[in-house]
Amino acid sequence: MANHKSAIKRARQNEVRRIRNMGYKTRSKNVIKEVRAAVAGNAKEQAIESLTKATSIIQKSASKGAIPKKRASRKISNLARHVNRLTLS
Repeated sequence: MANHKSAIKRARQNEVRRIRNMGYKTRSKNVIKEVRAAVAGNAKEQAIESLTKATSIIQKSASKGAIPKKRASRKISNLARHVNRLTLS
């Protein structure tokens, strides 16, 4: 445990940020699952709608610093590829 006053404050801040980031990460994971489920079920309209929603939520998580921007970009790109494959076939 931290002993110095500044270290105690830093530990307190880290805990608050960890809890806040957990919410963003969980929300992102849930919308990713939603898109993947729509793609697996061959629901084109639902997949496109879910992708739009997921893109927004993932970008927001990245802008808040909960996940790295490049990871967010990669996840959005992968989801878009899955949806595009579904709509082309």
